[in-house]
Amino acid sequence: MTDHHHIASAFDRDLEAIQALLMKMGGLVEESIRQSAKALKARDLELADTVRKGDKQIDELDEQINLECARVLALRQPAASDLRTVLTVMRISTNLERIGDYAKNIAKRTEVLSQLPAIEGASGAVKRMAKEVQHMLSDSLDAYIRRDAPLAEEVRHRDLEVDQMYNALFREFLTFMMEDPRNISACMHLHFIAKNIERAGDHVTSIADQVVYLATGEMPDEARPKGNGAPYDLNTFQESDE
Repeated sequence: MTDHHHIASAFDRDLEAIQALLMKMGGLVEESIRQSAKALKARDLELADTVRKGDKQIDELDEQINLECARVLALRQPAASDLRTVLTVMRISTNLERIGDYAKNIAKRTEVLSQLPAIEGASGAVKRMAKEVQHMLSDSLDAYIRRDAPLAEEVRHRDLEVDQMYNALFREFLTFMMEDPRNISACMHLHFIAKNIERAGDHVTSIADQVVYLATGEMPDEARPKGNGAPYDLNTFQESDE
């Protein structure tokens, strides 16, 4: 067997190991979104704390993936198509890490909201929005594994629904606050959560963009549809995403 075949085989093994880490990370992020929304709706502080603590493992996987990718780039000197795969993995990992941060932020707000009067129907609507983002993430990771550009394009366009759900919630929160000033604090926190989910959807869309790039060699040339943004942001005091 030639040295070239040895190098190619070693690269394939390395890439399989890295992709396994990426899929593990993706699964943890999906579960983090699901559990943070469930904790919010149920006012389950123990589950919210589990989500917060679980973010450390997601961060560690992101760091491990980036280190492994850097090692492969240095040792294997991959050809153009293989280089594209490694770069895509690194970008997807970064987006997954950010989505994990948003799930952690949702969990952090659950304790505060548990001490405030419940806003009728709000946590259920937020959970439905989170579920849509979770499904988009699952499909974008499936698209990555299968190199399925059409599925990735479908995910990109589904982000419009998430934007529309966010805008509807924004208007509902304004209504609740105008009807009763005692709702203001809870609605501010709920809006922060909805905004985090909307941003998570944007990162899922970025993952889908990377899948299109990986499968076709070109980034999507069509700007994805966006819902009309809310006229202003309720959370002028928004905390860091870290």
